[in-house]
Amino acid sequence: MGDGVAPGLHDGGMAPKVAVVLSGCGFLDGSEIHEAVLTLMHLQRHGLETVCVAPSGPQADVIDHRRRAPDTGAGRDILTESARIARGRITDLAELTAAAVDAVALPGGFGAAKNLSDFASQGAAGSVRPELLRLLREVHAAKKPIAALCIAPAVVALALGRTAAPRLTIGRDADTAAALVAAGARHVECAVDDCVVDADNRIVTTPAYMFDARVDEVATGIGKAIDALAGMLREAV
Repeated sequence: MGDGVAPGLHDGGMAPKVAVVLSGCGFLDGSEIHEAVLTLMHLQRHGLETVCVAPSGPQADVIDHRRRAPDTGAGRDILTESARIARGRITDLAELTAAAVDAVALPGGFGAAKNLSDFASQGAAGSVRPELLRLLREVHAAKKPIAALCIAPAVVALALGRTAAPRLTIGRDADTAAALVAAGARHVECAVDDCVVDADNRIVTTPAYMFDARVDEVATGIGKAIDALAGMLREAV
């Protein structure tokens, strides 16, 4: 097709809807901006409808991204900061049900490990925000696809590791991979420009900025991950 939209996703009705779960704005304390934008771009390239969502509540911390140091005394709301990336079009995660979407995508950034979960401080013993835990488990139970980028596969491991033992990747970082395995996942090493597909669990992951990589390399891996997610949605049409 000349318009770059994948065939089959518009046929016979409305386009599938994908929830993009954000965690703030900025890779050190929220969503990684490149990853979030590339996720939205590649989803829309496939003709998919996107809805940005984020939890409401204070961020775990606020980081001065220029100094890469804590901004002492500052406070920011996750939903409000995520709205920067979503251009104001954003829904409170607590209001979203699994029945309202056909898939879920989680960009990375430290916000996934600080605001969507406490993986950054607790590792494999950590937990996922209740509203996101509910969504991921309901989406997985309904056999709807999930894509997770960068450190966000750790959130999937905490949510589904004990019950589904998903195949996930965070690239090649041995310590983080070991924490995912301890949470019940199965880790697969992966290059920045590739992805890992767990067809049985309908979960796709890619390392993205778990590597010190260029944006074009990250874009290639995210593109492959979203291609795989779109393929799963075509199978369901």
